[in-house]
Amino acid sequence: MKGLILSGGMGTRLRPITYTNAKQLIPVANKPILFYGIEAIVAAGITDIGIIVGDTKDEIMKACGDGSRFGASFTFIEQSAPLGLAHAVLTAEEFLGEDRFIMYLGDNLIVEGVASFVEQFKRDAPNAQILLEHVKNPSQFGVAELQDGRVVKLVEKPKQPKSDLALVGVYLFDKHIFEAARNIKPSFRNELEITDAIQYLIDKGYTVRPHTITGWWKDTGNVEDLLEANRLVLDSLESKVDGHVDATSQLVGKVVLTAGCEVRNSVVRGPAIIGRNTKIIDSYIGSFTSIHHDTKIIGSEIEHSVVLANCLLENIGFRVEDSLIGRNVRISKSKAKPKALRFVLGDNSEVGLI
Repeated sequence: MKGLILSGGMGTRLRPITYTNAKQLIPVANKPILFYGIEAIVAAGITDIGIIVGDTKDEIMKACGDGSRFGASFTFIEQSAPLGLAHAVLTAEEFLGEDRFIMYLGDNLIVEGVASFVEQFKRDAPNAQILLEHVKNPSQFGVAELQDGRVVKLVEKPKQPKSDLALVGVYLFDKHIFEAARNIKPSFRNELEITDAIQYLIDKGYTVRPHTITGWWKDTGNVEDLLEANRLVLDSLESKVDGHVDATSQLVGKVVLTAGCEVRNSVVRGPAIIGRNTKIIDSYIGSFTSIHHDTKIIGSEIEHSVVLANCLLENIGFRVEDSLIGRNVRISKSKAKPKALRFVLGDNSEVGLI
């Protein structure tokens, strides 16, 4: 079997962060989201992996390398435009050939991995297998309708869902998916939808099997879900202190301090992770916070947040929470007169004032 990871797309729901970052490389617990998917596929015994890339291809290729660090081999496949998941499948047809494959959306996280999903596919040998999860808001997802354990219909974001089983961003296919993708028409979004391709397989009598996951799954396409994924991953970590902690500081709960980081006269309350060469000085780091590399937090408080690399938070005066802070950001209390709020903000920024 082969793997196909989709790592194109514009990441519009995570702007302005994604104006300068590939959404799949935004870190969750200080590891790029994309790497969780790669590791899950390799753990399932699949090491020949194609990665679909788009406008952020250079960044993705640099971060991933040739795959050897993951015990895999990568082939990067450029998609001309984000024209749908079924279009991505057709784009990768030469790489995939007649092999069965797993398709994994690069901004998804699945706590239980995909090994059992792959094993079931190998054992039962259907033409397609889809991953499903019970959700509270099925109208926001592609929804599967089942009958006697078989998939009979897929509906994209139905107004009146007939089930609560949402499509998770992981699929398994054999070569017949290429026939399906070539025989569907673009949707109103002008995209070749994977739900339409799978429905084609169903309508033509091919076997499409469901697999319902028991753990959590997150599509990290918006800030709220990304912070929730960060919370869930942090909660699964074990404490590890490789950085320096002075005598006036306190670590509470599960805390990971990466080599080279420094905590001085501060409290870090886990679950939390502090990245390489980051300095926490006279500050409070609250639960469910990930602070990436080469950042300084001075005289400030932050919790339930993700801070990317090379940032400075200094003497802010209020606690920061529920926030996603991009690379190279500077937030500090200004000493300038007259006192005023001064911002330099990119498109689609959000600021909450108290």
